[in-house]
Amino acid sequence: MKFRIGTRSSSLAVWQAESVRSALAEAGAEGEIRFIETRGDRNRSDSIARLGATGVFAKEIQVALLEGRVDIAVHSLKDLPVEPVPGLRFAATLAREDVSDVLVSRAGWNLESIPSGARVGTGSLRRRCQLSYRLGGSVQVSDVRGNVETRLKKLDAGEYDALLLAAAGLKRLGFGERVAQGAPLDPLGFLPAPGQGALGLECRQEDRAVCGILARINDTRVYAAVTAERAFLGELQGGCLAPVGAYARFDGDRFILKGRILSLDGAKQFDVEKEIPAGEVTAESAARLGQLAAGEIRSPEVEAILDEVRALRKGTPS
Repeated sequence: MKFRIGTRSSSLAVWQAESVRSALAEAGAEGEIRFIETRGDRNRSDSIARLGATGVFAKEIQVALLEGRVDIAVHSLKDLPVEPVPGLRFAATLAREDVSDVLVSRAGWNLESIPSGARVGTGSLRRRCQLSYRLGGSVQVSDVRGNVETRLKKLDAGEYDALLLAAAGLKRLGFGERVAQGAPLDPLGFLPAPGQGALGLECRQEDRAVCGILARINDTRVYAAVTAERAFLGELQGGCLAPVGAYARFDGDRFILKGRILSLDGAKQFDVEKEIPAGEVTAESAARLGQLAAGEIRSPEVEAILDEVRALRKGTPS
């Protein structure tokens, strides 16, 4: 049986879809890649935050899945909204790549050596806020759009002095030397986006054949980790654009989740850490851990931040 794999057409998305097709082949199934243009692909000038709604890189692929034009949707999991879509399920993920962010510059700076006034590009509010929290207003942080290759060209052309990027995307596209020459940021200090470095494979809820094959290629430990991270974000109801970081990991006999939310100006940061015994981890217990962590981090200040984020998502003044 041949399964139709729906994906965006960027270089990174194609790499991801090919990795899914290879995993299916190892499981004895055949995959055919179908390209789908998303709202985020059509609008390459506005910042992601300015686009407003969540799912700018996912919605059209999900529609194609619901309409039966594809059988499997492949997403960068950090771009997949946590709100469930009736009729669809997040069914599987593969082995996770490096979860960290990396500071890439022409001069080889790290966060300690980056000079005052440096122009740093990022398309992520989470990265912007964490950078502001760490460095205050000493650097100029600007939005940058485009795929990984486009962003690197802008850096090399001098439009930016440095970029904050996901190490996973750089490595998957063959830019591992940029990570080695850059400054990878400790994911426990500079928290990644929920699901960063992982793929999200969606299918129709009632499609038993697809659900069955995805269960065979699913990495259960990674699935538990990203489930905890996404549950943390989902319970806060901030959406993919919120300045929220989360990282879950197995550490010996412990399964630990660290979560964070920052004010939109990067002046305040709130952290939480929860854990359960590694032997008790299931998808359900991981989700519960994320929900408990979100409940613990809530406060009047955090609620005010979330209200600002929701206003930003709606495109209205906060």
